[in-house]
Amino acid sequence: MSEQTIGLAVMGGDSNAVLARIEDCEERGVHAAWLTVGSANLDGVTLMAAAAARTERILLGTCIVPIWGRHPVAAAQQTQVAAQLSGNRFRFGVGPSHVRAMGTVFGADYRTPLTALREYVTIVKTLLETGAIEFEGSVYRANAALPAPVPGVPVMASALRPKSYELCGEVADGAISWVSPGTYLRDAALPAMQRGAAKAGRPCPPLVAHAPVCVHDDPEEARAAAREQLAHYPRMPFYQAMFAEAGFPEAAQTEGWSDRMLDAVVLSGDEAAVAERMAQLFAFGAGEVIAHVVPAGPDPAASRERSVALLSALARGEG
Repeated sequence: MSEQTIGLAVMGGDSNAVLARIEDCEERGVHAAWLTVGSANLDGVTLMAAAAARTERILLGTCIVPIWGRHPVAAAQQTQVAAQLSGNRFRFGVGPSHVRAMGTVFGADYRTPLTALREYVTIVKTLLETGAIEFEGSVYRANAALPAPVPGVPVMASALRPKSYELCGEVADGAISWVSPGTYLRDAALPAMQRGAAKAGRPCPPLVAHAPVCVHDDPEEARAAAREQLAHYPRMPFYQAMFAEAGFPEAAQTEGWSDRMLDAVVLSGDEAAVAERMAQLFAFGAGEVIAHVVPAGPDPAASRERSVALLSALARGEG
């Protein structure tokens, strides 16, 4: 991973559309393509294995695969394929997601999410690195062997609040944020990761800042688009708690986005303004930024293209 890696979230459409988008990202010089996996939507690991065979340079990753939908041994089985086909360009990002969604979709016994995440990451990393695992935890059990080790595959995890960032610093190969103010990443997330890494006696892994991006001249149209497309996050208790810790208690009071929340979370404005906000995230300590494009205004396709064009230019060092 380069010091300032720029990635793009590439969800949308069927499998062929996603693969075409990943190929387009590589042609444009974007450093990384990422897929979010939710509900019964397209499977990100399978898609990235397919993308691996059609690309040469671009990094491929999931942000994130919910842990409750597949056993960690099954996840390692899938990950070894994506890693081998890509020449170790694949990064496996996992997370516990949220109790309501996981209970509804999988009927999951959602309990002790941080313990479950710790055990999950431990099993996948150990199985990939050594080729075998014998593990008995409070949530997962595993006794399996791969045909051969698949070393060097980063196993990252989602993080939202300090305890999850500390866990990532301790056991994962990176922490992946979402809709978090940059100052919160600087002041709360990174120190927590550093504490976890110090506890484990190892270097702090990278922080991957997953952020909404909207290159658009009209701030009110940009806010309206983000407010609609990201509507449910301020309604969720875990996010409300994060926003309160970041200095935005209104999330819990209104269960909606205030203008100042949107301005802190969404990288919006013209090309110069968004480039400055991207640079700020790196200055705050992010090792990579995943851009989730938020189209705005009357022509969503043109709006998306404007954002992707800027991100491509920044990835090529032209911004």
